[in-house]
Amino acid sequence: MRRPAHDARTAAILGIALGACFLVCFLTGLYSHLQQHPVGWLPIPPRPVSLYRVTQGLHVATGFATVPLLLAKLWSVYPRLFRWPPVTGAAQAAERLMLVPLVCGAVFLLFSGVANVSRWYPWDFFFPAAHYWVAWITIGAVVAHLGAKAAVARAALRRGGAGAPAVAAEPGGLGRRGFLGAVAVAAGVVTVTTAGQTVAPLRSLTLFAQRRPDIGPQGVPVNRSAVQAGVVDAAEDPGFRLRVTGDVARPVELTTSDLDRMARREAELPIACVEGWSASARWRGVSVAGLLAAAGVDPDDGVTVRVESLQARGRYRTSELNHLQVRDPDTLLAVALNGERLDLDHGYPCRLIGPNRAGVLQTKWVHELVVSRA
Repeated sequence: MRRPAHDARTAAILGIALGACFLVCFLTGLYSHLQQHPVGWLPIPPRPVSLYRVTQGLHVATGFATVPLLLAKLWSVYPRLFRWPPVTGAAQAAERLMLVPLVCGAVFLLFSGVANVSRWYPWDFFFPAAHYWVAWITIGAVVAHLGAKAAVARAALRRGGAGAPAVAAEPGGLGRRGFLGAVAVAAGVVTVTTAGQTVAPLRSLTLFAQRRPDIGPQGVPVNRSAVQAGVVDAAEDPGFRLRVTGDVARPVELTTSDLDRMARREAELPIACVEGWSASARWRGVSVAGLLAAAGVDPDDGVTVRVESLQARGRYRTSELNHLQVRDPDTLLAVALNGERLDLDHGYPCRLIGPNRAGVLQTKWVHELVVSRA
């Protein structure tokens, strides 16, 4: 514990960096959860258009950067685990016990998060739910740990205080500045080589990114193809009809040709995936507000819309549009992408695209809009 890489000052600096990263990951992850599991009293607004793109890109990039920080923190404090006696009282016993959910939760979140971005699932549980609840446990443990160690950290961070190393680094060894510098470089490299899936100027450096956001049909990636979704025959059926039903004055049915004729609204909107990648594209389609007006529904009347896909199964075969999203003019049923008729894998004959929405909620192969009132 007398070496600079293991002293209290080094541990405090790494703890502050880790705490900041965990806070960013927690808040951005909570926003992603609210996108997919909205609550009625807190509707997600459609503006700013790229808010989800920024928050989820930040969530994934920060999560990757946390990996070297966590490893360095564990390396810095591990000698404390072998002190004797292990505890000197009830307060210290409680403090040590709190390390179990903190360390285990942090390791689980980072491992499962990296595995999810890599689309590798060596488990049977539903990742988003497990990730969400473990995040609450871990952030609670972080807050408790900060409270227990605040005084120690303050003392360690004072210039010349208790955290200063009693001895210098051994000849040829790594001092505190060298150790922290190496950790900072590692975190920076991981961040830069991940952020390119959201930040276009870094696109050529996407070493750890799940995918390049400019590679895919019509220059935009897809996570689920039409073959995987089992919708090829239904999407290409000449008898396809888009229906507007539910609490409407008059039901509407539109053919593919009708949609093409009505699709005059264009908008530059991002596709932002929960895995961290995002891509902006030019979409052309029919506004959902316009379709509701055709069905005799005032989009400003506080209605909500359930969007149904041709997919027969799947967690994300439907999505909900709240009253704010319904009346936004850029919430579209798109039929064209970057000037071309929508590719089958991008949702032909029409797909939902709206501002500030998670990619899993931009429903593809839409065949029905079901209107309801609060």
